[in-house]
Amino acid sequence: MKPISVLFFLLVTSAGIQAQDALASRIKIDGVSAVIGDYVILDSDVDKTILEMESQGIDVRGISKCQLLGKLMEDKLYAHHAIQDSLEVNVEEVYSTVDQIIDNFTQQLGSIEKVLEFYNKEDEATFRQDIFEINKLQKLSSMMQSQIIENVEVTPEEVRVFFESIPEIDLPTFGTELEISQIVIEPEVSEAEKDRIVNQLRTFREDVLERGSSFASKAILYSQDPGSRATGGKYTLNRKRPQMVKEFRDEAFSLEEGEISEPFKTDFGWHILMVDKIRGQEVDVRHILLTPKIEPAQLAEAKKKLDTIRKRIVDKEISFKDAALAFSSEKETRFNGGVLINPQTGDTRFELTNLDPVLYSQIRNLEDNEISAPLMEEDRSGLKKYKILKVSNRFDEHKADYSTDYVKIKALALKEKQLNAIKEWMQEKIESTYIYLNKSNRNCEFTNNWLKL
Repeated sequence: MKPISVLFFLLVTSAGIQAQDALASRIKIDGVSAVIGDYVILDSDVDKTILEMESQGIDVRGISKCQLLGKLMEDKLYAHHAIQDSLEVNVEEVYSTVDQIIDNFTQQLGSIEKVLEFYNKEDEATFRQDIFEINKLQKLSSMMQSQIIENVEVTPEEVRVFFESIPEIDLPTFGTELEISQIVIEPEVSEAEKDRIVNQLRTFREDVLERGSSFASKAILYSQDPGSRATGGKYTLNRKRPQMVKEFRDEAFSLEEGEISEPFKTDFGWHILMVDKIRGQEVDVRHILLTPKIEPAQLAEAKKKLDTIRKRIVDKEISFKDAALAFSSEKETRFNGGVLINPQTGDTRFELTNLDPVLYSQIRNLEDNEISAPLMEEDRSGLKKYKILKVSNRFDEHKADYSTDYVKIKALALKEKQLNAIKEWMQEKIESTYIYLNKSNRNCEFTNNWLKL
């Protein structure tokens, strides 16, 4: 099986050659498709993009060279102005991505030699540098686009105008959606177990601060967070885009560079956190997560407690909403009656066809308002807990309705406004940026006005 490219232009020979380098290398002008600011796009970059797509089995019959060139030019324009605006790429993060890509390809083809042969590369160093440049370019492009739209918002009036502008025949149809509620009971953790974990984290902290140990190495060896363990516990947080749970964010944004927090608790377990670097609104952190060991008796006690809560709800002694507020261990849902929030939309609805497979298997046989038996759940860090689920509301497939589907319509209106903001930015920057287009490509029908006509 041929490797599946992680990036759209992955392993095309580096198209990120700067104009100065191109001139220094005396590239003939006939070999240049376009120049965008400090970036040169060679004819071979477009050709090799097509070859790369064909090697992956992608049907390129409907894709023209002009379309590919236009996409390359857009990426270079974003990257050029990202540099002008002093946006910084996290180089370590890019190198980490390169390592993951190389490992993925090697696993699929069997050896690095076979990977180099498949992509017609002379040596691994050159191969890695090509991937690095492409990833760096795409990261710069993505960062620039995010900056363009980060302050774009829509008012309720703009949402209404947007909805009323859609012809009735073109109104979107939304599939069947569910609102799902849950009550979670976590097993009690003994004081001895809490002390063990906290003391172990304090020892790690002292090893780093007083004995010069590597925090990253400690994370690789001991952290129980599978999402960051391989990268030494590293995450990049942005003050304007909430990530992670509140307790984690509060610690991350309260520390100076090089500082390490005292042990603190979240729903995932206990952590210590170190700030690697602060870059404006972004903060690079590393953390070590330890989860408590739960004895079978403690787990059984949690299930028993949830059984009792379920019986009280079924007997109408207490409502599901009140029971969630009174007993649920899950802070994110207990204050809104246990109703789950869709992480993809920020709404309380889950489209049935896009439901997480595990969650779907848990609720698929439930009637509306029926309460499931206690279900044991184990998160990625190994923490076990019990929960009961209820389908608290159902919305059958229907044409978009302003009042019923306001959250979705608002998202569509926002998306349109963001696209318009990017379009306006693109038009403005094309006018103010040095752009050269080879005469052989000037007959292309581009989406953007690259010829400045």
